[in-house]
Amino acid sequence: MRVPNNNINVQQQSGYRQYDVLQKILFQASPTTSHLLNVQFSTSSDIPRYDRLTEVDGKGNLKQAEWYYGPQERWLAAYTFATQGKGWLENLRVTAAYQSVEESRHNRGFGKSLRQNRFEHVDIFTLNADASRLLGEHELRYGLEGSNHEVSSNAHGIHIDTGEQQPLDTRYPSGGSDMRTAAAYFTHTWEIGPRWILSDGIRLSRVALNADFSRDKAFFPFPFQEVQQKNTAVNGNLGLVFQPGREWRLAAVASSGFRAPNVDDLGKVFESVPGQLIVPNPDLKPEFTYNAELSIGKTVAQSVRVEGVGFYTWYRDAITTQPFLFQGQPTIEYNGQTSVVTANVNANRAYIYGFSGSLSADVTQAFRITSTLTYTYGRLQAEPGEMPLDHIPPVFGKTSFFLTLPKFRSEFFVQYNGWKRLKDYNPVGEDNLQYATPEGVPAWFTLNLRTAYQLHPRVQLQAALENILDRFYRVYASGVSAPGRNLVLTVRGNF
Repeated sequence: MRVPNNNINVQQQSGYRQYDVLQKILFQASPTTSHLLNVQFSTSSDIPRYDRLTEVDGKGNLKQAEWYYGPQERWLAAYTFATQGKGWLENLRVTAAYQSVEESRHNRGFGKSLRQNRFEHVDIFTLNADASRLLGEHELRYGLEGSNHEVSSNAHGIHIDTGEQQPLDTRYPSGGSDMRTAAAYFTHTWEIGPRWILSDGIRLSRVALNADFSRDKAFFPFPFQEVQQKNTAVNGNLGLVFQPGREWRLAAVASSGFRAPNVDDLGKVFESVPGQLIVPNPDLKPEFTYNAELSIGKTVAQSVRVEGVGFYTWYRDAITTQPFLFQGQPTIEYNGQTSVVTANVNANRAYIYGFSGSLSADVTQAFRITSTLTYTYGRLQAEPGEMPLDHIPPVFGKTSFFLTLPKFRSEFFVQYNGWKRLKDYNPVGEDNLQYATPEGVPAWFTLNLRTAYQLHPRVQLQAALENILDRFYRVYASGVSAPGRNLVLTVRGNF
């Protein structure tokens, strides 16, 4: 039964509860050696998927009766050993950590009795070791890291009328999947003189992935049993800073990057948007980037700082979502509807460029102004012409006014986003194009205020008023409109 929403300004079924517990224990064994234990736990209530619950078909009927994430549970335990050390082990820091993440997805079509339940669990083991050394004007940093990600995925359907269960396809390979990484890095900074600083670095990465699809044949007759990949890459960076005086600073950086496909990139079966299904692509390869960045900054009268940064990135074999074929067909029946088949594939070339600017001005000892603005443009270079890259935000920025008194601090700030036009959306991307207006996502701005009063050396009162004008807007790529006027009160104690 459909129940109308009596208040259009309230987005029903968009709220949830979350609980977080954090404990850190530090043992200072000596003036130069410490042991830190960090334990975290996080859980939530069911989280409704508001955007899916508001979708209607061509006749105006709701598509979903239920669509929610189950409680997301996350455990983290990390131990860090730090010591000043000697020789090549100055400032040695070693961290071993374990993380467990469990989440689930549940949905039932409107007027249907079958609820689909999909569960995922990830175990993550990591080990990092870093050290540094000073040799005159040279600073050296180096380290090793390794990780192992183990992903399990299972699913079942249940008829809410009878309680009968039935098998269901999983989001990730039901036979299990894992991803192992190892890396070593070395960086070097050289203060050539009072005006010149040279920095360089190199990183060796090794990534191995295994995904077992042997149990998924009943739902998707994939032409492969498992996918195994082993990828190795060497990347580096070279940077130069020139400071002709106290007022000017110029910097140039060139670097390369590497990203191997992970389990989510390569192995998922997922309805990213209604009527569009992502399927695994065993031929997916790593993507590589080559980056250039140039920045210039100037200080005026020791109180105003202006800086501009321009960047350009070339992609080779960029990982992007594109139309695909499953068993030679461009469409597939999934969840009772015909869906277009897509997959993550490697595009030959892509590029991103943009700039950001910042301003910081100390008007008086108590009053300060800061402002930032960022613009990004990205395109895939494919036949017959260029296509927008996914996940490219519109122009955005923030301007803040700070007042700092002996016991009182405040920040009044404006956040703003420009238009995201339809022509700048990737037509098969995951940026929720279906929720845009006929012209795209409109520009917006909000006025906000944060304050803090030091009531006692150990007690601080905080208050924040967000979206003061109660403007209606939606953040780019979001499936839910942003909150209206919001008041936050906080008491912070230090004991």
